[in-house]
Amino acid sequence: MERNKLFEQVKQIYGIVPDYPWRDWNAVLRHQDNNKWFAVVLEVQESKLGLPGDRIMDVVNVKSDPLLIGSLRQQSGFVPAYNMNKDSWISIALDGSVPADTIMNLVDISYQLTKKK
Repeated sequence: MERNKLFEQVKQIYGIVPDYPWRDWNAVLRHQDNNKWFAVVLEVQESKLGLPGDRIMDVVNVKSDPLLIGSLRQQSGFVPAYNMNKDSWISIALDGSVPADTIMNLVDISYQLTKKK
């Protein structure tokens, strides 16, 4: 799944468009009522994710249950969250290695975990 497809899906499902707080290509998806982030799309160098190589790739960070995060990290396309709490967040490669429906399910989990109570 590419970032633009992710953004289209999020807009269609939640009515939310990306916010670019750093004035670069990195984007935040946040709730409209409480401004909490439920996803962050970042350009990151592979080596900074603990992967071999120096290619720049897109990842989406989402919040999830720590037990689920532990099992996801065993799968291709998932790495500890870049630049966020690694117990509560996970980075998902947006390079086609993770099916789009899996990504959207995890985005929904993150959306539910971060919504206003």
